[in-house]
Amino acid sequence: MPDLRRTRIKFCGLTRAEDLAQACALGVDAIGFVFAGRSKRRVSPQAAAALRHTLQPFVDTVALFMDNDADTVRDSIATVRPTWLQFHGGEEDAFCAGFGLPYLKAIAMGGNADIDAASLERDYPRAAGFLFDSNASGQAGGSGHTFDWSRVPSDCPRPYLLAGGLHPDNVFEAIRATGCWGVDVSSGIESAPGVKNHERMRRFVAEVRRADGIL
Repeated sequence: MPDLRRTRIKFCGLTRAEDLAQACALGVDAIGFVFAGRSKRRVSPQAAAALRHTLQPFVDTVALFMDNDADTVRDSIATVRPTWLQFHGGEEDAFCAGFGLPYLKAIAMGGNADIDAASLERDYPRAAGFLFDSNASGQAGGSGHTFDWSRVPSDCPRPYLLAGGLHPDNVFEAIRATGCWGVDVSSGIESAPGVKNHERMRRFVAEVRRADGIL
């Protein structure tokens, strides 16, 4: 039987309606709105809600936070109505799971600490999945730098997305090297922070599909 698996694609840091429309036209699985206070791609909940109304069917909305307080998370959820939450800071499992929505936990891979499946299961037992990013602990993502993909636990207990420094010229290699469930890209498809480059978006999707054997 042919292998029918496909790599999921999330475009993150969306700030403009034309970029969101292009993402939907390319068939991505999810788009991310950033509410982390230090991010150059941060949008207000009201702006994100307006963009969300233009989404095509079957495209998920992910709300990204980094050490935001609980009231900010709740207010953003009420306004934007995301499908998923994504946490990039020092949030503990009880906090992440306390908002009634499934969550992804970003794991900082930029330091020297060993990341193993047992610690992920212990620390985030209710996480629906993980996102391995290249930032160091305490730093924001979206740096455009990669990390050593061989450090991803081979027995990761949940589906995981690969992030950090991905772009059209290396995402094929990243997927083939890791067998990741999905890929998450922001700066690698941009002309400037929050401004997506439509040709780079198209090429990124094409390279993911080529890695999957679809193209």
